[in-house]
Amino acid sequence: MRVFFWDFRPLPSDPCHWQPVPADGNFDGNSARTQGVTVNVPTTNRLTDKAITAALRTAKDNGKPAKATDGDGMYLLARPNGSAWWRLDYRRPDGSRNTLSLGVWPETSLALARDKRTDARRKLAAGIDPSDARKAETQAEHATFEAVAREWHAKFAPTWAPSHSEKIIRRFERDAFPWIGRRSIREIGPPDLLAVLRRVESRDCLDTAHRLHQNCSQVFRYAVATGRADRDPAGDLRGALPPPKRQHYATITEPAAMRALLRAIDGYKGSPVVAAALRLAPLVFVRPGELRKAQWAEFDLDGAEWRIPAERMKARVQHVVPLSTQAVAILRDLAPLTARGASVFPGRNHAKWISENTLNAALRRLGYDGDQFTAHGFRAMASTTLNEQGWHRDAIERQLAHGERDKVRAAYNYAEHLPERRKMMQAWADYLDGLRQGAKVTPIKRTA
Repeated sequence: MRVFFWDFRPLPSDPCHWQPVPADGNFDGNSARTQGVTVNVPTTNRLTDKAITAALRTAKDNGKPAKATDGDGMYLLARPNGSAWWRLDYRRPDGSRNTLSLGVWPETSLALARDKRTDARRKLAAGIDPSDARKAETQAEHATFEAVAREWHAKFAPTWAPSHSEKIIRRFERDAFPWIGRRSIREIGPPDLLAVLRRVESRDCLDTAHRLHQNCSQVFRYAVATGRADRDPAGDLRGALPPPKRQHYATITEPAAMRALLRAIDGYKGSPVVAAALRLAPLVFVRPGELRKAQWAEFDLDGAEWRIPAERMKARVQHVVPLSTQAVAILRDLAPLTARGASVFPGRNHAKWISENTLNAALRRLGYDGDQFTAHGFRAMASTTLNEQGWHRDAIERQLAHGERDKVRAAYNYAEHLPERRKMMQAWADYLDGLRQGAKVTPIKRTA
C-alpha cells in the first residue's frame, strides 16, 4: 500500500519502517509533510537484513535518501548512491534534540549499532550527553604529549619559583618535544621514552636525563588523572638509566684557604656592585639566585634583618636572614649607588639584576675556577664550619633554608631558632673577620 506522508516519528501501527528523507535533510519532527513511500516490514521493532536491503533499493530507485528505523531512536539512513549510516536521534539532558552517528553500514553491523545505541542510552540515563562524551574521548585519544605537558606546566608553574618553572619547560622544549611532542600521549610506550632519555644521556648529561625522566613521569600521571592516558610508561624505566653522579659544589673549608679567599675578595677591582655582592655572599650564605635578585624593600637595616619573600625561595616559604653588623655596613655603603632603584645588585644595560654567571666570573678573575670554588660554595663553607664549631644543627639547617617537607609547618616556622641564628650569624661574621686579618681565631661556640 502506498502512503504519502512525511513524519519524523515511527508510525504507531508500524514502528519498524523506512521512510524517504526530505531533500533539505531536515529531520525536525515539526517539518511540513512531504510525499514519500512506506514499505511494511515485520512489526518487531527490529530491523532485518531484508528491510535494510529494501531501504537501500528504494533510496536508489527514488533518487532520495531514506531511513529504516530499528526503534528507540535508531535508524539506518540510506543514500541513493548505495551508502548508508547508522544514526540515533535523542534528546540531550537539557531537552534539546540531537543526532548521533553510530557508524557506517556495513562496516558497522546491525548488532554493533544496537550495542552503541544501548551504550548511548546508558549515558543519557546517567545525565551524560553521548555526543559530548564522544568528543571528549576523541580529544583524549588525540591529545599530544606536548599539549598535555604544557597544560600540566601551566597548572603547576604558579607553585614553583620562576627559575625552576623556566628550567622545566626549556628541558621539555630542548629534549622531549622535538621527538615525542606531536605524538598521542596515550600511544607513547617505555621504549619511546627511553630513546628520548638515552639521547640526553649520550651528551654526558646524565643528571638532566634523570630530571627529564621525572618530569615526563609527572606529565604522564597527570594525563592518566585527566583521562588522556592509561598508564605512566616512565614507571617501567626505573633502573634503565645509570644512577646520577652526586655533584657537590666546589667549596673551601680549611681556615688558611678561607683566609686567602676572603683577602682575594677584598682585593677585587671590578664593578662596585659586584664587589659588594662578593663581600656579602659569605656573610649571608644564601643561594646565588637569592642574593643577586635581592630587593631593597626586603631589607630592614635598622632592624638588621633581610626577609626574602616566599616566591623567591626554592621551598616557596619566606626566609629570614639576620644581618651581622658587617653585612649591614656593606649594604649601607652600597645604598647611595643603587638604592634609587628596586634592585640591590642591578646589572649592566638596565638589567634588573646581575646575571647568573656574574659572581662565578668574578671568582674566576680572582683565580678560582669552577673546580676550586663557586658562588654556591659559600653555603657549604658556612655549613661545614658552623657544624664543626658546635652550633645547633637545626639552627644551621634553618639558616640554610633547606626545604621543610611539610610546607604548612614551614610557613609557621620560618623564624624558628631565630634568636640563636642572630647570635650565630654575628659570630660567623666576626670569625671571618678574624681569619681575614690573620689573627688566631677562637670561634664563639654555642653554649649548652
